[in-house]
Amino acid sequence: MQVKTTSLPGVLVIEPRVHGDERGFFLESYNRRAFAAAGIDAEFVQDNHSKSSRCVLRGLHYQIGQPQGKLVRVLAGRIHDVAVDLRRSSAAFGKWHGVELDAASHRQLWIPPGFAHGFLVLSEVAEVFYKTTDFYAPDNERAIRWNDPDLAIAWPLQGNPIVSPKDASALLLADAETFP
Repeated sequence: MQVKTTSLPGVLVIEPRVHGDERGFFLESYNRRAFAAAGIDAEFVQDNHSKSSRCVLRGLHYQIGQPQGKLVRVLAGRIHDVAVDLRRSSAAFGKWHGVELDAASHRQLWIPPGFAHGFLVLSEVAEVFYKTTDFYAPDNERAIRWNDPDLAIAWPLQGNPIVSPKDASALLLADAETFP
């Protein structure tokens, strides 16, 4: 696999080696030894799978108290995936990085604990699968507004996205609980 750094410390784009022929393809989406060699020494405890329609925007989500690292991939369709650094001790605090993930490229995004995560569906439908390093904890769940002007995320939008009521009423970064 190839591992590429991003503008945010610790956030990595992972491109697995794909073996394809007339029958289809095979790839290792996760190999603990290979990931550890790339600096991702994470223990995954939960897998999540979502399906969303075009223009659905999910996020920006994170958990306080039980922060989750996430290994994100797209099984069908195409998304614009975003990580936001919420670690006040980081020189990149409040900065974001976006990358297009799609089923055809098999590219993945590693988002370590301490970051918010969100994505916008660019295809008719997208299925997103991600592994997490801690369990979902509803009492610790937090969200930052996807359109916070201080973040100024360049979502590739045409019109308004479809967001949940919870995401529409999320806090601005300036008012949000963040990490040390």
